[in-house]
Amino acid sequence: MARFDCGDGRSVYYEHHRGDGVSVVLVHGWAMSGRIWAGTVEVLKEAGHAVIVVDHRGCGQSDRDFDDMSIAAIAGDVAAIVRHCTDKPTVLNGWSLGGAVVVEAASFLGSACAGVVLTCGAAPRFIKSDDFPYGGEPGSLEATKAALGGDRAAFFRGLSGGVCAKPVSEAMVDWMWAAFIDSGPGVIESLIDLGRVDQREALKALPVPLLSIVGSADAILDPGVGKAAAEIAPHGELALIEGCGHAPFIEDAEAYNAALLTFLAKL
Repeated sequence: MARFDCGDGRSVYYEHHRGDGVSVVLVHGWAMSGRIWAGTVEVLKEAGHAVIVVDHRGCGQSDRDFDDMSIAAIAGDVAAIVRHCTDKPTVLNGWSLGGAVVVEAASFLGSACAGVVLTCGAAPRFIKSDDFPYGGEPGSLEATKAALGGDRAAFFRGLSGGVCAKPVSEAMVDWMWAAFIDSGPGVIESLIDLGRVDQREALKALPVPLLSIVGSADAILDPGVGKAAAEIAPHGELALIEGCGHAPFIEDAEAYNAALLTFLAKL
């Protein structure tokens, strides 16, 4: 475990688990924590991969008081940590909002990026538009902001219960809730910025393989977003996990890990 100095006296927390295989960076979703990846970390380590886990600005064990909470700023942290930890090409795996982060980080890293994985990733867009029919409704993020300004604990409790479509334990829901409510007040700024992001051109220009893992029953992010990402990226492929919600690495770890390890083995 370590901290990366982002300047201005603020830092983000990360872990670097060393291994001889392909390095994989795990970037969590909105207002969450890198701890959510614990099971995936163990699987990757057992397969011999090096693993880097990053807590976003305002989340997990990272500092809460960043002035810039944008997707680009978080992606800059991820790219800088990758350069600090390894000189080998690295695979970037982002869950939910983390999907937009890793697409941005891939452009920062250039040839240092070996591949991209979108785990129910919010790329290329989180909000639908006139020429992109997938994603949330315009104005939905302002409603989220208002809900957070009301009963923050109740909002995050409801979100925790809606992440998974397949049955999970109450302890798992409690674990997610604890991570959500521990996030800093500035995380809403990251979500609002996500609503402005459009990465269709970035995906079209992506020179490396991309795997988009989508839960067919995802109630948090329109599955059409992940399917579109696989179609737009020149070297994109889709892994659709039937009946799965927004967290396939938790809900159907066997299917998720198989798709991820197969992708890594081809690089």
